[in-house]
Amino acid sequence: MNNIYITLAVEDRLSEAVAKKILQQIDPRFHVIQCLCKGGQGYLKTNINAFNKAANSLPFFVLTDQDRGCPPNTISKWLKHKANRYLIFRIAVMEIESWILAHRDAFADFLSVSSTLIPGNTDTIKDPKQLLLSIASRSRLTRLKSDIIPVSGSTAQIGPDYNNRLSQFVKDHWNAFDAKTNSDSLNRTIKRIQQFKEHFK
Repeated sequence: MNNIYITLAVEDRLSEAVAKKILQQIDPRFHVIQCLCKGGQGYLKTNINAFNKAANSLPFFVLTDQDRGCPPNTISKWLKHKANRYLIFRIAVMEIESWILAHRDAFADFLSVSSTLIPGNTDTIKDPKQLLLSIASRSRLTRLKSDIIPVSGSTAQIGPDYNNRLSQFVKDHWNAFDAKTNSDSLNRTIKRIQQFKEHFK
C-alpha cells in the first residue's frame, strides 16, 4: 500500500508530538513531510485558508486549541470556503493538554501520582494546562516536577523543560486509542482521520 504524505500545522511542539502519534497509531502509512509551527494559534488562523487551498491536492492536518467558543463555530469562522477533501482541521477541547491527560493511567504513572486526580472526561476541564501543572506539583519525582512546573517566584507559566518532558511522554507512553475513551474531541478526531485515510486505499 502507498504511503500517505501529509503536512502538519500546529500551535507548538507539544501539539506536533500528539498529532504525529495519532497519525502513527491510526495508520503507519502516514508520513509527515513538514510541520508548520511558527507562531501559535494566530499563525494558524492567518494561514488556514492557504492551507485549505493547498489541501485541494495535498493532505494537511491542522490542529489547534479551542481556548474559547465552540469548535464548529471556530471552523466556520476561520474557513472562507468549504474544507477541501484533503484538509483535516481539528480542535482540541480545551487544549492539547486535555488529550494528554485523557490517557489517565499512563499519565498518572508518568508522574507517579494517583489517576483519581484526573477527571474521567477531560474535555470538561476548563484549564487543562493549569490542572496538569497542579497534578505535577504532587509528583514525588523531584527532577521531573522541577522540569514541568515553573520555578517559584518566576513569571514563567510553565517549567523550563515542560514541552520536552511532555513530548517525550507522548512519544514513549501516550496512546490515542486509550485516551479517546476520556475525550470526545479526541475520539472525533480519530474517527475523522480514519475516514480520511479511505482516500488512499
